[in-house]
Amino acid sequence: MPDDLSDARNQVAIANRILANEGVFDAFGHVSVRHPTDPGRYLLPRSRSPGLIEAADVLEFNLDSEPVTPPTVQLYAERVIHGCIYQARPDVMAVCHHHASAVMPFCISGIPLIPVIHVAAIMGATVPFWDQRDDFGDTSLLVVKPEEGRSLARALGPHYAVLMRRHGATVVGADVRELVFRSIAMCQNAESQMRALAMGNLSTLTPGETKLAAASNLSPNPLARTWEYWTARAQSARR
Repeated sequence: MPDDLSDARNQVAIANRILANEGVFDAFGHVSVRHPTDPGRYLLPRSRSPGLIEAADVLEFNLDSEPVTPPTVQLYAERVIHGCIYQARPDVMAVCHHHASAVMPFCISGIPLIPVIHVAAIMGATVPFWDQRDDFGDTSLLVVKPEEGRSLARALGPHYAVLMRRHGATVVGADVRELVFRSIAMCQNAESQMRALAMGNLSTLTPGETKLAAASNLSPNPLARTWEYWTARAQSARR
């Protein structure tokens, strides 16, 4: 985690712009990080298109997802996703919620998303499903109530990501760079898995390969290289 609040705000902004540039976000989706010095707070932007997020847009919230300072701007309706996961998972330092087109066929069909490419080992061997209908019946599909956020956090459990039926995905990380890498790699895996299924033959990573490849991918050098690459791409797109 960044150890400076201004740096943390800047990383949240960069992460939003990266994920928008790489097609994980469109007009919707959001990234947060746990506060660098107060684990009872987190940082999340105001409600704005992710590709336009600046550090000044990033606000502080407590773990009940209430803004620390009375807001003068519109807030994300689904911020309870972040607060409830931070409450349930002290190890989580960054959270992303998105509706990337690559993962939506899995959210709709219920077919498991499993690691089939090297870089996607970091999503873990299992990506569970959460169906809002199970606990709440018919809803708007938005996760806006604390009890809905807590239900989603329970479905996530100890895993790195959860697929939300007919809605999208929520991904977590030990820091913002890991989170961005995992979110992008998960979408790349989804695209590769669908193409392989269409060809009629699917070869997956073994549990051992998943564990070893994930450890390698999350070592300092790959994390630095991927962050540098995606940051440069996002900056170039803004020019």
